[in-house]
Amino acid sequence: MFAAENGLKGDPRLEAISNAIRVVPNFPKPGIMFQDITTLLLNHKVFKDTVDIFVDRYKDMGICVVAGIEARGFMFGPSIALAIGAKFVPLRKPGKLPGEVISEAYELEYGKDRLEMHVGAVQKGERAVIIDDLVATGGTLTAAIKLLECMGAEVVECGCVIGLPEVKAQNRLNGRPIYVLVEPRELEDYCC
Repeated sequence: MFAAENGLKGDPRLEAISNAIRVVPNFPKPGIMFQDITTLLLNHKVFKDTVDIFVDRYKDMGICVVAGIEARGFMFGPSIALAIGAKFVPLRKPGKLPGEVISEAYELEYGKDRLEMHVGAVQKGERAVIIDDLVATGGTLTAAIKLLECMGAEVVECGCVIGLPEVKAQNRLNGRPIYVLVEPRELEDYCC
């Protein structure tokens, strides 16, 4: 579900978040309109508002684990985890975590990849949310859900800053709710 449909309709923070995202055409390959959240991070107020919206949503849900997907989920996940008193679990690309890991493959709209998580990072029955910057096809989030559930965690929801309009119709991914702040920007919407 989109934040505007869940009590935040007309909230000026959502417009500010959307306006702070830069569109980079043809990156990382032709035809992709990359939604660059690094420009959002340059504005401390908008960055804080982004984190605060997620914190307000998750603070009273009994969340024990905030899992962030490499790399842009790392920019929001730790702050959310600290604010709600949860641990942060990084879900990383292959070969980045030392020690014993479990792994899950997934497909992107422009390729294939894998996510890994440390064995023992989550415990059976822990309530978790997964954080990333964008949901497009849902492949990355599906892999993240499988990793956490393989270790016995209960995935309560997936939270993303940006979600494609098609996500609005489904509202769920593998039976888990998706919470999205804004839709992608178009190139003509972005001005320096």
